[in-house]
Amino acid sequence: MKLLISPQNSKEAIEAIAGGADIIDVKNPKEGPLGANFPWVIKEIKQFIPDSVELSCTLGEAPNLPGSMSLAAYGAASLGVNYVKVGLSGVQMVQKAVNLLEAVVQATKMCSSKSKVVAAGYGDYLRANSIEPQLVVQAAFVAKADLVMLDTAVKDGKNLFDFQSFQQLEAFIDTAHKHSLGAALAGSLQAKDLSIIKGLGVDFVGLRGAACQNNNRDTGYITRERVKELVEIIRQV
Repeated sequence: MKLLISPQNSKEAIEAIAGGADIIDVKNPKEGPLGANFPWVIKEIKQFIPDSVELSCTLGEAPNLPGSMSLAAYGAASLGVNYVKVGLSGVQMVQKAVNLLEAVVQATKMCSSKSKVVAAGYGDYLRANSIEPQLVVQAAFVAKADLVMLDTAVKDGKNLFDFQSFQQLEAFIDTAHKHSLGAALAGSLQAKDLSIIKGLGVDFVGLRGAACQNNNRDTGYITRERVKELVEIIRQV
């Protein structure tokens, strides 16, 4: 299981790398759970990130605007990232999710055949006004995305397990793997959740708050000490 840490700037990225993160997932929490950061921030981090660490960026909570999101995806891929992540918050029907993802996939691959597309759904999909998790997998498979992820849309102290049971998450991961898709889980997860998450057989776990001072994704900042603690927990479980 790879550890994905989500910094919002270069300073936090340096701390996450020093702590042993496998993937640096640049985002902007001020614009939402999958808020998009600025291209110059991603470019700066790309210049110093070691080859042993992968780079990811988010496109935000995507509205049902395939043209706009495909252009954003092309721009993200042009920065040399390994993963382009798009949140399906603006779609309530599978076919619309497929249409959006197909545009994002085509634009990403047109720019960089090495960049992978992550279709991100929400454990609290009713609050996000989005499609349910199993349909995220279906849409990602049809659109030929590379990975699926579950996050939470509303950051209010609740986490992924408040909305999805162990059995539901296991089914999400199993279905993704059966469709040759990588699977990732996030959503205000804490250190105590890592043993359960790893037991589900997930490929990636995404964290921000747990890597920050005071476990606060908004007012805290990522430290290498917190990241090292998370890496050690993953190694032990």
